[in-house]
Amino acid sequence: MKKILIVDDMLVSLMMTENILATQYVTVCANSAAEAIEKYRAEKPDMVLSDLRMPGMNGYELQLALQEEYHQVIPFMFMTADHDEETESKGFENGAMDFIRKPFRPDVLLRRIANILQTVEQIQGLKKNASIDALTGLLNKASSEEELDQVCQHSEGALMMIDLDSFKLVNDIYGHAMGDKILVSFADIIRSAVRPSDLLGRMGGDEFIAFCHGMNEEVAISNKAKYINDRLVESAKKLMGDDMNIPLGASIGCVFVPLEGKNFGELYKKADKALYIVKQHGKHGYNIFSSTKQLAEMEISDVTNLSNISLILGERNRKEEAFVLPLENFRAVYRFLCRTRDIGKAACLLLISLQQNDENSQVQISDAEDEFLTVLKSTLRRSDTITQNSSSQFVVILYDIKLDDVHNVVNRIERNWQQYDMSKDISFKSEFDVIKS
Repeated sequence: MKKILIVDDMLVSLMMTENILATQYVTVCANSAAEAIEKYRAEKPDMVLSDLRMPGMNGYELQLALQEEYHQVIPFMFMTADHDEETESKGFENGAMDFIRKPFRPDVLLRRIANILQTVEQIQGLKKNASIDALTGLLNKASSEEELDQVCQHSEGALMMIDLDSFKLVNDIYGHAMGDKILVSFADIIRSAVRPSDLLGRMGGDEFIAFCHGMNEEVAISNKAKYINDRLVESAKKLMGDDMNIPLGASIGCVFVPLEGKNFGELYKKADKALYIVKQHGKHGYNIFSSTKQLAEMEISDVTNLSNISLILGERNRKEEAFVLPLENFRAVYRFLCRTRDIGKAACLLLISLQQNDENSQVQISDAEDEFLTVLKSTLRRSDTITQNSSSQFVVILYDIKLDDVHNVVNRIERNWQQYDMSKDISFKSEFDVIKS
């Protein structure tokens, strides 16, 4: 049922109007513009029916204040006993959708309210259709850019350009109808790789874009790239047959926000540069843009200054939390510790496996992986290293620790995880052992 905010400083008039509308709508009442603003923030009504002449802030000023706060046109209808045509003209110039003069007949008021709400629904429907890519159901280029312009200004996360590699061969060999099926499937795979709260769009052709809120670790980007590429090959073979030999894949150029800025236009260029590097190095992978990479990408042999070599090799933007690495890099750390076991400090390998407590729960393990990784990073020490083996498994190297102390580490992880609501649905089990040479 639609909700209407009624604003009138005359209590009798307010009650009469509410009695008329309450037969068909949910009503919220305010007897001043200031109270109306608070009620609007709390209730988010579908439209506002306001008296025009009120002490303090009048109806015009209320309308402008709300539209300035929410940066959108809010459906307004004014009630007035004023018969001055100039008053009505000013209201329409400010964006009012209708006027009704007091005293009014109940049936006339209800009919005019219904007309406004119907018009609003039609406008919203047209806007929605205009913002959606017809083939994939994702946001189209214009809407993606508009949404991302706001998101990048106010959110932290990962902006990713996702390109479908070798797509032209599908159209050339199998035809455009099959090409459309591949694009639809690719869009569905990307959709399944992110959360409902994340933003997805199709920028045109075989180029897509995504913003994943709160994502700022390379291991998460690496996992998503692997997932998308694995699922894409599976889907393509189902659609085109097991003998399909087109080297389909996904290349991802990523930039972290706000680490590399907040302006979408500049961030888009940086993600595009990262994507270009993937394309130049075999495709089917990912690259994360970093302003400090120019020096890091130089060959060691080209640098003779020791301080510059240290800068190339060193960790930038170091955080006071455990070190998260992609599996391949984690493997190198593990092998190094195995080689130095006889001369270095003791280290343990800890395997943590997430498990669902109730098969009927709406919370899935994939919903909890990002939050659990956050718990691990904040619970463990800077000297510890984490990698994500799958959506349900994490592997940890605990450096300079005795085997007897690992139980205490696991207990700390469990206590911190239990602070999250989803821990009721998702628990974990662990096993560990000393790293041997």
